[in-house]
Amino acid sequence: MDVLTWQERTCTVVQPAGDLDLSSAPRLQGELDPLLDAPEAPCLIVDLTKVPFCDSVGLGLLVHTLTRVRDARGRLALVVPPGMITHLLTITNLDRHFTIYRSLDEARTAMSAGPVAQSGS
Repeated sequence: MDVLTWQERTCTVVQPAGDLDLSSAPRLQGELDPLLDAPEAPCLIVDLTKVPFCDSVGLGLLVHTLTRVRDARGRLALVVPPGMITHLLTITNLDRHFTIYRSLDEARTAMSAGPVAQSGS
Protein backbone atom coordinates (compact mmCIF):
# COMPACT_ATOMS: atom_id res chain seq x y z
CA MET A 1 0.00 0.00 0.00
CA ASP A 2 1.14 3.50 -0.84
CA VAL A 3 -0.12 6.40 1.26
CA LEU A 4 -0.01 10.04 0.22
CA THR A 5 -0.59 12.71 2.85
CA TRP A 6 -0.88 16.45 2.31
CA GLN A 7 -2.25 19.54 4.00
CA GLU A 8 -5.15 21.50 2.48
CA ARG A 9 -6.33 24.59 4.29
CA THR A 10 -7.15 23.38 7.79
CA CYS A 11 -7.46 19.67 6.98
CA THR A 12 -5.01 16.91 6.22
CA VAL A 13 -5.83 14.58 3.33
CA VAL A 14 -4.70 10.97 3.64
CA GLN A 15 -4.97 8.97 0.43
CA PRO A 16 -4.09 5.28 0.62
CA ALA A 17 -3.79 3.26 -2.59
CA GLY A 18 -4.15 -0.52 -2.54
CA ASP A 19 -6.04 -3.07 -0.49
CA LEU A 20 -6.71 -2.13 3.13
CA ASP A 21 -6.22 -5.41 4.92
CA LEU A 22 -4.21 -7.21 7.59
CA SER A 23 -0.92 -6.73 5.78
CA SER A 24 -1.38 -3.05 4.82
CA ALA A 25 -3.31 -1.63 7.80
CA PRO A 26 -0.12 -0.98 9.81
CA ARG A 27 1.19 1.21 6.96
CA LEU A 28 -1.93 3.38 7.03
CA GLN A 29 -1.95 3.38 10.85
CA GLY A 30 1.62 4.69 10.75
CA GLU A 31 0.50 7.66 8.66
CA LEU A 32 -2.57 8.38 10.80
CA ASP A 33 -1.03 8.10 14.28
CA PRO A 34 1.11 11.28 14.13
CA LEU A 35 -1.90 13.22 12.85
CA LEU A 36 -4.06 11.89 15.69
CA ASP A 37 -1.35 12.51 18.29
CA ALA A 38 -0.98 16.21 17.40
CA PRO A 39 -1.91 18.66 20.15
CA GLU A 40 -4.63 20.35 18.08
CA ALA A 41 -7.94 18.71 17.20
CA PRO A 42 -7.48 16.75 13.96
CA CYS A 43 -9.28 17.57 10.76
CA LEU A 44 -8.84 14.60 8.44
CA ILE A 45 -10.11 13.59 5.05
CA VAL A 46 -9.36 9.94 4.32
CA ASP A 47 -9.74 9.45 0.58
CA LEU A 48 -10.47 5.77 -0.09
CA THR A 49 -11.09 6.15 -3.83
CA LYS A 50 -7.94 4.15 -4.61
CA VAL A 51 -8.74 1.35 -2.15
CA PRO A 52 -10.53 -1.48 -3.97
CA PHE A 53 -10.79 -3.85 -0.98
CA CYS A 54 -11.14 -3.55 2.79
CA ASP A 55 -11.24 -6.44 5.26
CA SER A 56 -12.27 -6.48 8.92
CA VAL A 57 -8.83 -5.27 10.04
CA GLY A 58 -9.05 -2.27 7.70
CA LEU A 59 -12.57 -1.57 8.88
CA GLY A 60 -11.39 -1.76 12.48
CA LEU A 61 -8.67 0.78 11.69
CA LEU A 62 -11.26 3.19 10.28
CA VAL A 63 -13.47 2.80 13.36
CA HIS A 64 -10.46 3.27 15.66
CA THR A 65 -9.53 6.42 13.75
CA LEU A 66 -13.08 7.77 14.07
CA THR A 67 -13.04 7.11 17.81
CA ARG A 68 -9.73 8.92 18.28
CA VAL A 69 -10.87 11.88 16.17
CA ARG A 70 -14.09 12.20 18.17
CA ASP A 71 -12.23 11.86 21.48
CA ALA A 72 -10.00 14.78 20.37
CA ARG A 73 -13.08 16.76 19.29
CA GLY A 74 -11.80 16.73 15.72
CA ARG A 75 -13.42 16.14 12.36
CA LEU A 76 -13.15 13.17 10.00
CA ALA A 77 -14.58 12.67 6.54
CA LEU A 78 -14.26 9.58 4.37
CA VAL A 79 -14.26 9.77 0.59
CA VAL A 80 -15.80 6.53 -0.61
CA PRO A 81 -17.12 6.02 -4.14
CA PRO A 82 -19.82 3.44 -4.83
CA GLY A 83 -18.43 -0.08 -4.60
CA MET A 84 -17.16 -2.65 -2.15
CA ILE A 85 -16.28 -0.31 0.72
CA THR A 86 -19.57 1.58 0.46
CA HIS A 87 -21.37 -1.76 0.63
CA LEU A 88 -19.26 -2.86 3.61
CA LEU A 89 -20.01 0.37 5.51
CA THR A 90 -23.73 -0.01 4.73
CA ILE A 91 -24.13 -3.65 5.80
CA THR A 92 -22.27 -2.97 9.04
CA ASN A 93 -24.35 0.19 9.67
CA LEU A 94 -21.13 2.17 9.94
CA ASP A 95 -22.36 4.49 7.22
CA ARG A 96 -24.50 6.01 10.01
CA HIS A 97 -21.42 6.90 12.05
CA PHE A 98 -18.99 8.20 9.43
CA THR A 99 -19.33 11.39 7.45
CA ILE A 100 -19.03 10.10 3.88
CA TYR A 101 -18.57 11.91 0.58
CA ARG A 102 -18.37 10.45 -2.91
CA SER A 103 -15.54 12.70 -4.10
CA LEU A 104 -12.56 14.51 -2.68
CA ASP A 105 -13.95 17.80 -4.01
CA GLU A 106 -17.20 17.30 -2.05
CA ALA A 107 -15.24 16.54 1.11
CA ARG A 108 -12.95 19.55 0.62
CA THR A 109 -15.92 21.88 0.19
CA ALA A 110 -17.77 20.53 3.22
CA MET A 111 -14.75 20.46 5.50
CA SER A 112 -13.67 23.99 4.58
CA ALA A 113 -17.21 25.26 5.26
CA GLY A 114 -16.89 24.52 8.97
CA PRO A 115 -17.59 21.73 11.43
CA VAL A 116 -18.98 18.54 9.98
CA ALA A 117 -21.91 17.07 11.84
CA GLN A 118 -21.09 13.47 12.68
CA SER A 119 -23.94 11.20 13.54
CA GLY A 120 -23.72 8.97 16.55
CA SER A 121 -22.02 11.62 18.70
